[in-house]
Amino acid sequence: MTEVANPIKRALISVSNKVGLVDFCSFLVKEFGIEIISTGGTLKVLEEANVKVIDISEFTEFPEMMDGRVKTLHPRVHGGILARRNQDEKVMKKNNILAIDLVVVNLYPFVETVSKEDVTLETAIENIDIGGPSMIRSAAKNNKFVAAIVDPEDYSLVLEEMKKKGGALSQETRSSLATKAFTYTANYDAAISGYLSSLYEQDFPERIFAKYQKKEVMRYGENPHQKAAFYIDYTKQNCGVGGATQLQGKQLSYNNIADSDAAIECVRNFDEPTCVIIKHANPCGVATDDDITKAYQKAFEADSTSAFGGIIALNRKLEEKTAKQIIDNQFVEVIIAPGVSPPAEDILSSKENIRVLDMEKMIESVPGFKFLSVTDGLLIQETDNEMITTEDLKVVSSREPSRQETRDCLFAWKVCKFVKSNAIVYAKNNQSIGIGAGQMSRIDSAQLAASKAKERGFDTKGCAMASDAFFPFRDGIDVAASKGITSIIQPGGSIRDEEIIEAANDANIAMVFTGIRHFRH
Repeated sequence: MTEVANPIKRALISVSNKVGLVDFCSFLVKEFGIEIISTGGTLKVLEEANVKVIDISEFTEFPEMMDGRVKTLHPRVHGGILARRNQDEKVMKKNNILAIDLVVVNLYPFVETVSKEDVTLETAIENIDIGGPSMIRSAAKNNKFVAAIVDPEDYSLVLEEMKKKGGALSQETRSSLATKAFTYTANYDAAISGYLSSLYEQDFPERIFAKYQKKEVMRYGENPHQKAAFYIDYTKQNCGVGGATQLQGKQLSYNNIADSDAAIECVRNFDEPTCVIIKHANPCGVATDDDITKAYQKAFEADSTSAFGGIIALNRKLEEKTAKQIIDNQFVEVIIAPGVSPPAEDILSSKENIRVLDMEKMIESVPGFKFLSVTDGLLIQETDNEMITTEDLKVVSSREPSRQETRDCLFAWKVCKFVKSNAIVYAKNNQSIGIGAGQMSRIDSAQLAASKAKERGFDTKGCAMASDAFFPFRDGIDVAASKGITSIIQPGGSIRDEEIIEAANDANIAMVFTGIRHFRH
């Protein structure tokens, strides 16, 4: 049977986001003669724009009270929204309830409120909307007869369809709007739950509520046959890739985003001017210098072959000199920096496919949680923000490391933290010169790091070695000794630590323990 959609006669409109409000309501009144009921600030805006509107108190014949806390929680409101037009007419007539066919509501800006640094619990609580979600849910539940609009971007879609259907909306549109409305209220409740949980829960919450908003649908996932989308945590704006401003280039791919996140995480760990080049989620070149251009050049030279098509992250503003050096050196997929100068933008614009991201909060560390999906669930852990200093190091070898060896060890340790396990990093003079990543055996990683260094023409003699976890056997130390490594930094904790320390002493290698492991899977 063909659907018969009835024209909208009465609308209840109460919005915090007033974008497009006046134009939308003016059209409803002038074009379709729709009666509009409204509240508070929305009512005032419409009255000032000379849009014909009825005060909610006049409609309910009951005053707003308790500083506006109670105004729409009334049978004439919810009865008008929830009424089934084909079976509740008698009840409506008996109780003087008028049908409401359109509900346009968006809620108090709770997320924006609690995102402010000086927000108090009292202010947060006052910004929890009660009547708004109730009206939205009522309208969405009764979408067979009522349309619910929560997003101003839907105004034009609704008006276009109403023009074609004589002031009515199809069931398909009402169902689509209802789905969006329930998602909207679910996210709103999740934000409230997340905020209160952060205040009162000492451990992980019993249930995880979605607080992620779809930013964009990707062209594909890790591979062309896989669909993918990018969601961002709207409670932590501007802290990650999702908060960066893309200044130029093609859409970021799934792999671009994953690699960019790894680059941002790594470069954030350094205070000095630092460049990190990432390839397939692993650092292939990392360097620090007193000048960011020099740091980039050293990172590039650390592994110029792997740097091709990589992701470059800087922790200093990208200026003309560095931009020119990058363009002259290599093909790059993404460049990330906390600011890009206009001259640098001009230089990069000659390579229009390079994605350039302005990352305002690059230098700030971000506490929180990491998520890993498994077949039947979700693994959650705290972000690994553990840092060590010279004071945290425990010298276990007979020979103490020199000041330079200590600096090299700490630099290598910072890099190693972001290399896939098993991870080994060789470094010297604030530059990575060999990285062994993702091997099933730690000795394989040690040999791979040495091989990478040799391929690039680096002399490993006098280098520092970092290992993300303890050495299970002395063979890794023996490989290091054969390559001229003079200092090693590792967590310690193996049942064979005495054997490992003895191997270091045999080779006159200075070894320090951190007591901290940095597995990265």
